[in-house]
Amino acid sequence: MKQPDSARSWGPRLIAAAVVVAALVFGAMYLLRPVAPVVVAVKGKAVGTVPGTVEVKAEFAMELKSATDGRVRSSELDLGKKVFKGDVLVQLDTGDVDLEIERTRNEITAAKKKVELGSTMRADVLNMRDTVANYERQTQAGAFPQGELDKQRRSLQQLEQRMELDETNNRLALANHENALSTKLREKDKMTIVAPSDGVITAVYARVGDLVGSKSPIATVMAVTRTVEAKLSEENFAAVKVGQKATVRFLTYGADQYNAVISKVLPSADSATQRYTIYLEVHLPEGRVLVPGLTGEVSIIIAERDNAVIIPRRALVGNYVYVVNGSKLGLRKIEKGYESLNQVEIVQGLAVGEIVVVEQQDRFRNGDRVRTQVLQQN
Repeated sequence: MKQPDSARSWGPRLIAAAVVVAALVFGAMYLLRPVAPVVVAVKGKAVGTVPGTVEVKAEFAMELKSATDGRVRSSELDLGKKVFKGDVLVQLDTGDVDLEIERTRNEITAAKKKVELGSTMRADVLNMRDTVANYERQTQAGAFPQGELDKQRRSLQQLEQRMELDETNNRLALANHENALSTKLREKDKMTIVAPSDGVITAVYARVGDLVGSKSPIATVMAVTRTVEAKLSEENFAAVKVGQKATVRFLTYGADQYNAVISKVLPSADSATQRYTIYLEVHLPEGRVLVPGLTGEVSIIIAERDNAVIIPRRALVGNYVYVVNGSKLGLRKIEKGYESLNQVEIVQGLAVGEIVVVEQQDRFRNGDRVRTQVLQQN
């Protein structure tokens, strides 16, 4: 029996509807799949590094102290002020010292006059020499006994010795006064307190009018120069040498990396932590500064290898990675080679061009179906 035209027209419609429904279901299921951030394994240079932690420190922070007692007459101390080596920062009152210096200078003038004039006994010595010479002539003529002449000679010798001692004491008194003057001048110089080096004032302890004592702290000056100190574990220290290149990342500046070079290596470990210390010269771009207290991490380059399979370190799940094949995830064991701050070499278990998950691996399981979001490998 021949079917009506209306019945025959429903067949293609039902098929089309089924296809649409199937497409909608597939699309809905596809959209419900989790999105996996992935990168492509590439060929590149593998870098072997040793890790460490870094901290930026001021080259020094010096407590400025007074070397003598005194009252602050003037001060240039101001928190945050930048100072330069030799700048006068504090002037103590020198009034009493100035008076002592003037008195000592007057004493020096008088002492020099005494030395110039010589001993007051010089005239007595000259007269005694004339007397002895006269007795010698008389003794030679037989008019004066030899014993008396010897007695007079001894008297002259004693008088000369007393004169020499007197003149020596005068010279000694002059030297003592000159030393006292030098001491007072040095004391006055110490009352002018200058910046020992370039730096920034980070603390002020004395103000104008304050009475300060010897060795009393007046201010703290922090150096404007910075050092980048890195700490390494004992097992990583042996391969490190001055001149090796490194990359540094500071927490304050996010994931940005900066080139560095090892400038110093200290040969002994900290007794408490058993970690070794090295110093780095870090090259920052314009606008970035090294502020004391910055911390981060360093990777010191100790070896390199070309034509290696490279992926980001964050793709690792222990010794495994999630590999995307089509839309299906597979958890695959790999063997690592060189590791750097951000990348790792895969020597076995992964090929160039394969796709690996790099974020949120805890959301996925082996065999999951996923959509992919391809990220650029750093």
